[in-house]
Amino acid sequence: MSIPRSQLLQAFDSLLQPGRFQDYGPNGLQVEGKAGIARIVSGVSASRALIEAAIAARADALFVHHGLFWRGQDGRVTGWMKQRLQLLLAHDINLFAYHLPLDAHADLGNNAQLGRVLGLCADARFGEQDLGFAAPAAFAHAQALADHVAQALGRAVTLVQPLAMDGVPPRPIRRVAWCTGGAQGWFEAAIAAGADAFITGEISEPQAHLAREMGVGFIAAGHHATERYGAPAVAAQVAAQFGLWHQFIEIDNPA
Repeated sequence: MSIPRSQLLQAFDSLLQPGRFQDYGPNGLQVEGKAGIARIVSGVSASRALIEAAIAARADALFVHHGLFWRGQDGRVTGWMKQRLQLLLAHDINLFAYHLPLDAHADLGNNAQLGRVLGLCADARFGEQDLGFAAPAAFAHAQALADHVAQALGRAVTLVQPLAMDGVPPRPIRRVAWCTGGAQGWFEAAIAAGADAFITGEISEPQAHLAREMGVGFIAAGHHATERYGAPAVAAQVAAQFGLWHQFIEIDNPA
């Protein structure tokens, strides 16, 4: 069974509502391929490795979180950009990409799905465009939470703990805030939202000092690792809606 490209695009747009977001690049159909779609591959980023895997899987469409085009990038089609586009066009594969809309979806998005994986049930949103999630938690201290995150994601994480004080036990974690990917700049918003610990993908130099001085734990669990759940959740739901074939393909990324 196959459906028209326009119908698939309409389904993705209806679910993710990209018009609600001010984003860093175009959401929706980024590269036009064949008109009829029966097989969808989902993945995190439209890398050459993922495109080649989609070709091997005989995909008609590729659904990703990180597409090919971003605001302010060099517009020339050379080097890696030429290679990726050449593969997509030669094999007539449609590329659908949704960035912030995929982070924000209340049930299927990256943040919602990361919460599911970690066993956290969000009861509040925070930050710009309500992208951050927050939930009650029960961990003895930040190290216990970091160990839980590492086990759930199957990878080592970076933990910056509050400064230790003589005779004062570690701060219990009663509320966790998180925002997947490169949301380290949202740490102060998470603190303002009442978080005892914040989980995201990356950490920059200032956040280490803030964590120690503000008494709030900071966990960097990997940009890719925290954002590998939304794309397959959305693609699987839409594929099931139309009776299409779907496969999530994981391309390892240590970042």
